[in-house]
Amino acid sequence: MNNTVLEFECIGMDNGSKFPIEYTGRGQDVSPEFVIKNLSPNAKTFAVTLEDLSHPIKDFTHWIIWNIPAADRIGKNIPAGKTVPALGNARQGVGYGLHRYAGPKPPKGKKHTYRFTIYSLDCKIDIGANSMKRNFLKKAKKHIIQKGSIIGEFE
Repeated sequence: MNNTVLEFECIGMDNGSKFPIEYTGRGQDVSPEFVIKNLSPNAKTFAVTLEDLSHPIKDFTHWIIWNIPAADRIGKNIPAGKTVPALGNARQGVGYGLHRYAGPKPPKGKKHTYRFTIYSLDCKIDIGANSMKRNFLKKAKKHIIQKGSIIGEFE
């Protein structure tokens, strides 16, 4: 890994701020749009994870998607499915959202902290859609060029 930080913006949410309701399980539960700032010319694909950092299970995965073609943005409202034809057959794996985005929805009255991480990779990762984050990271380890994160809270 080259260790370059991937800089990106999550439309409608600043780093460290509250999740917009539409991106949560109490709203429309749609994935946000991301604008990529400093993408390496060697990047071929992206992977995105959403994790609940406050969950009793460490870094509980809400969402994982990989093999998104590298570009200057990742559009919002990615549809459910093991593969996403509109995103070059990107694959959505196993998390709280089974093959789909599942936004924040902590127990009523509890504030949880969540983290979006975007990875840029030098290739596609060939693993099945029934894979979890740990399977993806194991296979992708030597191919991650950049990585960046944004934190948000929701109650």
